[in-house]
Amino acid sequence: MPNVRFLLTGDTSLSAEFGSEISERINAQIRAFTIALENSKVPGIVELVPTYRSCMIHYDPGVIRYGELTKKLEDVLGRLDSIAIPPSDVLEVPVLYGGEEMGPDLAYVAEHAGLSEQEVVALHTSTEYLIYMLGFTPGFTYLGGMSDKLETPRLKQPRVKIPAGSVGIAGKQTGVYPIDSPGGWQLIGRTPVKMYDPGRETPILPRAGQYIKFRAIDRAEYDDIAAAAEAGEYVCRTYPRGEAKK
Repeated sequence: MPNVRFLLTGDTSLSAEFGSEISERINAQIRAFTIALENSKVPGIVELVPTYRSCMIHYDPGVIRYGELTKKLEDVLGRLDSIAIPPSDVLEVPVLYGGEEMGPDLAYVAEHAGLSEQEVVALHTSTEYLIYMLGFTPGFTYLGGMSDKLETPRLKQPRVKIPAGSVGIAGKQTGVYPIDSPGGWQLIGRTPVKMYDPGRETPILPRAGQYIKFRAIDRAEYDDIAAAAEAGEYVCRTYPRGEAKK
């Protein structure tokens, strides 16, 4: 049974904290805990929000009180070893890298890393990134697994507006801005895929626990995908993790 702390985060929520580091081991425990809770059908639980190292549980105190809830959570924790985590799939996200319009900071990232822009793109597209959590804005992906060679500090002065689909780097992290928003990440490219679409049956495309693989594209393919995405006709390729790309 993992050593988990329960922390009050409000009148109707608590956080189950699994550790103090970002690691796939802790993330696997959180995924198992989330699956077990969903299967347990504990009355009064409204929403589960998995993060890097914890899971926030929103609940209705009119249905279940804090003390009773934590006892049920402890029971679930005792059964984690028996929870089978479904295999993760990989979401392939096409990206147009570089250029003042799409990736204005690619040159800086390359200079900071001591690499060429082509080497940065090759490194960035070589990894299957674990989606540890979603947050900040609807569908913003916090990804793990980026090469240490690409680690780059945030902008000293954040931008007021970053276009939806922008792919950025900040410190050891990389991610995709799903909507127009402020931000301080170094922008290296942009995807024409709608990571968040409120009119879609499933508005948020990526899922926590899934993986993302970026694929470099040219401007012609970017425009074709953008048109298809706008018409609701583009579907990102997904494949089981570990499967060789066909």
